Amino acid sequence: MTVHSTRLWLTALFVAWAFDFLFWEKAPGISFAIFMALCLGGGFFLAWRERIWPALCSLWLLLPLGFFAVMTFVRAEPFTTFVNYLLTLVLMAMLAHTFRGGHWLAYSLSDYAQGLVRLSTNALIRPLLFLRGTQRNKETDGRLSPLRRLVPFLRGALLALPIVAVFAALLASADPVFARRLEDFLSFLQVNLLEYTFRAMYILVLAYLLAGIYLHALTASQDERLIGLEKPWLTPFLGVTEAAIILGSVDLLFAVFVGIQFRYFFGGQANITAEGFTYAEYARRGFGELVVVAFFSQMLFLGLSTVTRRNVSRERALFSALGAGLVVLVVVILVSAYQRLLLYEDAYGFTRLRIYTHVFMVWLALLLLGLLGLELTRRLRAFALAALLSAPGFGLSLNLLNVDSFIARQNVARALAGAELDTAYLARLSDDAIPTLIQLHAILPSTQKAEVGATLACWAASYEQQNNDERPWQSFHISYSRAQRLLEAHRDELAIYPVWQDERGRWMVQLEGKEHNCFPIWWGD
Repeated sequence: MTVHSTRLWLTALFVAWAFDFLFWEKAPGISFAIFMALCLGGGFFLAWRERIWPALCSLWLLLPLGFFAVMTFVRAEPFTTFVNYLLTLVLMAMLAHTFRGGHWLAYSLSDYAQGLVRLSTNALIRPLLFLRGTQRNKETDGRLSPLRRLVPFLRGALLALPIVAVFAALLASADPVFARRLEDFLSFLQVNLLEYTFRAMYILVLAYLLAGIYLHALTASQDERLIGLEKPWLTPFLGVTEAAIILGSVDLLFAVFVGIQFRYFFGGQANITAEGFTYAEYARRGFGELVVVAFFSQMLFLGLSTVTRRNVSRERALFSALGAGLVVLVVVILVSAYQRLLLYEDAYGFTRLRIYTHVFMVWLALLLLGLLGLELTRRLRAFALAALLSAPGFGLSLNLLNVDSFIARQNVARALAGAELDTAYLARLSDDAIPTLIQLHAILPSTQKAEVGATLACWAASYEQQNNDERPWQSFHISYSRAQRLLEAHRDELAIYPVWQDERGRWMVQLEGKEHNCFPIWWGD
């Protein structure tokens, strides 16, 4: 089918210009969600005008896409924000690739890889093919192509330029006021020409790519050739004996490890200290490595499931039994890693990386159990769908948990139980933590109240300086706005913690008669 050329390019140019309007020299905020809405609006507008209707199944992608796009200006914690951006773009790509076909529920991992390649290739190549086809059609019809219609205008502009320059020089000599205005204009061009040229270039490049994505969604997204649906994309070549030896060996290794875990870790502190370790030292060792082991064990099982021949029921039962043993042992290892991390947090407090690892381990364990269920029911192809659901699940968990707010609450609770409060780390959290810290400041006893209050006073001084430079509406962020409003409302309470900038420009706060650096990580202290 054909797409109206002028409508396509005007839509792509408008959305690309909107990107420049929303993002150029502006901090990210609500702008990303608006840009995603404009991208979707442009695509649906073109589809409506061409009488192309999306697949109902693909429209369901709009729900998680909209959620993660909105959360980009609700949550300020860096990794959560990155996940929100990434998932929004991934879901947008899925919608473009499956716009008319809608078979993404039946995709395998190979289908997703192929879809990414096809979408990327079409974004680069299809606009050129479209332009060539449009020009050929117009030449066949006896009409001039848009490029050829532009030639007289460009030729006229080039001929007019030296003539206008001569007359402008003469008029400038005749009138000093005109000469000054002309000089200001030329100075403006000299200063801003490079910037405007650069902006115009990336707007054109973005419009080109958007046109390619729109063309793919409208004309090629129904051609979904699912890999391995009728026959496997890779013929199994490994015998069940070899696979059983591999799985059995790994199962045996993991069983020995789990046995040691039960004795020395699940068995209590006495067994650990008998080996010369403190409980905290034992907990600190290796929870990251255990997560890596769990991840690659899953990949091992998935790979062997793909390449192993299982022609009779006995071979299938043996492979599934060894796979089930592997999954159970890996889940126990993940539980061990989870327990280690809990003990480590109990000893040293909560940090972002530890929270990410906690959430990731939960979703990795669920994905492992899903992999086992799919193997037992012989529906291993659906693993791609399980992985696809796990990724938004991970992102949803981070958003609902509100990582920085959770860290602030838990670390203050540890301080109330007698642990040391790391106020420097609290000061390095994002705007998401400020409402929680303000709530805690009102109910804490004197020592912790002063430490949290000093942290908030540092934030308030920093915000006051930022408010001197107005943030454009494109940079509106709910977390920043709420934190700013709360700090302003409690300014009088925080005035008892003096904050100033020293000769090096560092923010300093006075607490219990001593000077402290507000944001030590910014200066390497």
